[in-house]
Amino acid sequence: MIASIVSLAIIGGVAAFLATHNQRQHLGQPGVQVAAKAIFGFDEAAPTNAPFVVSTNSIALPEKVLDYRSQPEMIGQLTVNTLPKDTTFGRRVYFRTNEPPIICQVVLMGSDRTSIHKPQYCLKGMGLQTISTELMKVPIERPHRYDLPIMRLKVRGEGRDADGNPQPIGGVFVYWFVADGALTARHGDRMWWMARDMMLKGVLQRWAYVICFTPCVVGTEEAAFERLQEFIGASVPEFQLTAGPPLAISRAAAD
Repeated sequence: MIASIVSLAIIGGVAAFLATHNQRQHLGQPGVQVAAKAIFGFDEAAPTNAPFVVSTNSIALPEKVLDYRSQPEMIGQLTVNTLPKDTTFGRRVYFRTNEPPIICQVVLMGSDRTSIHKPQYCLKGMGLQTISTELMKVPIERPHRYDLPIMRLKVRGEGRDADGNPQPIGGVFVYWFVADGALTARHGDRMWWMARDMMLKGVLQRWAYVICFTPCVVGTEEAAFERLQEFIGASVPEFQLTAGPPLAISRAAAD
């Protein structure tokens, strides 16, 4: 209980500090690659309307990862209208034969920190419920070997079978946050580090929120996560500029 109260006090103090110190802000560099490539949006209420340009810049998610083919996905107008105008997006869907797709999305904040929100809001919008949450690590080999901290959520939703009857569906939702020189899967860490850099350096870290999600048959979540691990390990070096500290090579491996 005491720890929870302290944590809430810290986060509240962070929010108050940031709200009253905008004049000191110097916007930091992003921890992901941004490309001069337009990303488009669509109107969920009128999907037959022509797509519109959300931004002339987007996150440079790779077109090819392993043997996956991919295509860009548009951003819903509700999301575009909800988030600040200086938010930068990236979103692609990756396909491989006889496997469910993998959706990769990046939301990069600008000078308005409200671009980044708690992941539970995304899940609610997708009609999914969280079954379990676990802090984990995914090994990354480039530009050096390091462990990427991620939060893994097993989720449940409701779909339809071939006859149109309700059918439960499973899924694995993975996320993390990255800024220039900073990586974490904890929302509280991100808030604290943002306040620290504002106080000590006058720099507002430019955080990105990265999501990888795949649906799956209920009961096959571990196999789905193995696929996500493989995908993340191959894709992250292609668009993420920040890497974690190098892992020490064991003496046995060195010999």
